[in-house]
Amino acid sequence: MILLKKNDQFKIQGDIKDRGNIKWQGLMLPEHIQLLREWYKEDDEVPKPELDEFDLQLIQEELDIALKRKCEVLIETWKQKQLFKHRGIIERIDPAHRELVYESPFGMERLVLDEIVAVTLID
Repeated sequence: MILLKKNDQFKIQGDIKDRGNIKWQGLMLPEHIQLLREWYKEDDEVPKPELDEFDLQLIQEELDIALKRKCEVLIETWKQKQLFKHRGIIERIDPAHRELVYESPFGMERLVLDEIVAVTLID
């Protein structure tokens, strides 16, 4: 009796058995893999939004309204070439230390005012 060994890595395309990406793995040097990872990482990077005087004024007004009304806000910050979203209720704004303190579902959090790029009131 002859046992046939099943080979999952082969794909049959017409009359040709092809190994797909497996055949290229031996040709990839660690330096190439590292460069590819860095290249993919650069795709996720976001340039810092350029905020003009009007945008900064709008952010300030939204923060003031949210602080007075104690309503929930969605704050978007830019740090290290990435955008982050924060959700919570603003407790206080400290202009001396240039930070904002808000209460999130996880506790009290602090944000640097210079990193804030957008504020949206949630009602």
